Amino acid sequence: MGVKNFEFQVEAKTDNLDEVMNFVGTHLDEIDCPFKVRMQIDIAVEEIFVNIASYAYSPGSGDATIKLEIDDDPELVKIIFIDSGVPYDPLKKRDPDITLSADERAIGGLGIFMVKKSMDDMFYEYKDEQNMLTIIKKLN
Repeated sequence: MGVKNFEFQVEAKTDNLDEVMNFVGTHLDEIDCPFKVRMQIDIAVEEIFVNIASYAYSPGSGDATIKLEIDDDPELVKIIFIDSGVPYDPLKKRDPDITLSADERAIGGLGIFMVKKSMDDMFYEYKDEQNMLTIIKKLN
């Protein structure tokens, strides 16, 4: 099989989250993605897309592109989120102090922290005036 590539472009607004989830889910179903991995990917996709929809173009609007790569050697899924919004590297944000109670912690940052902890790799680059956030998850 090698590497399979899929791409989906949509307006970056939270109303389109279901379409994004369906795009990713359809391709994960095709490869019989393990349930635990699927849940981790779903949470990551939701968190990242909602962040793009909420902040990348605020107060305006724009598009987001989701590129999905499925590789069978090694078995992994790579998802790249691309937007032309304000340059922002979510990986530079300091991880929240999870030893503090919810009342003591600063607001925000927990979602990306959870994504970082659940993915096998994650990186960001700003290239050609576009934010590109990549997550990688091994299937086994």
